[in-house]
Amino acid sequence: MPTRPLFNSCRSAVRSTGSRSSQSLILKRANSTVSEAAKESLPWPDYLAIRKGKRRWEMAVTVPCVVAGAAGGAIYFGSLEMDASKPIMGIDPFFFFGGATLACMGAGYLVGPIIGSACWRLTHRRTMALIEARDREFHKRIVKNRVDPTAQSATNPVPDFYGEKIGSLHQYRQWLRDQAKYKRKSEWPEDQP
Repeated sequence: MPTRPLFNSCRSAVRSTGSRSSQSLILKRANSTVSEAAKESLPWPDYLAIRKGKRRWEMAVTVPCVVAGAAGGAIYFGSLEMDASKPIMGIDPFFFFGGATLACMGAGYLVGPIIGSACWRLTHRRTMALIEARDREFHKRIVKNRVDPTAQSATNPVPDFYGEKIGSLHQYRQWLRDQAKYKRKSEWPEDQP
């Protein structure tokens, strides 16, 4: 770690100078250097905890958006007049409006994470530069370590291809083990008698 030599050199400098004012000045410089270095990087456990929190925000906002989409679709399409003798695009109006209500619910499901992510970004404005830098580095690691998806099948899908469920170092290590296991399994298929 770079902090050890820095503190050791400061302590030796303090011993050699001997005055109180120079000791405090050197220690302040050392502490400010360490705090600036700590501010410039985000530790991986903290970053992964932040990612997990962001995912929770997105899911927490998705649920009300889905309910609002279903309610809005039901209110709007339920208020329209239906004539069973006049199909809409060849479909009974009751089924068409039901499908449109489900489409509104699906739109709420798609819009919810976007709104949740925007709300989360508003609460983390001060650290967004650090988080985005870690995001880029994390994405590079995911791309480097994930398996080739061409070997997947309907019965054997790639485990968490984008690494979305990773929220801690333990989960990241488990993700790496799952990727390695999948790679071995796809390269050396098990022979069945």
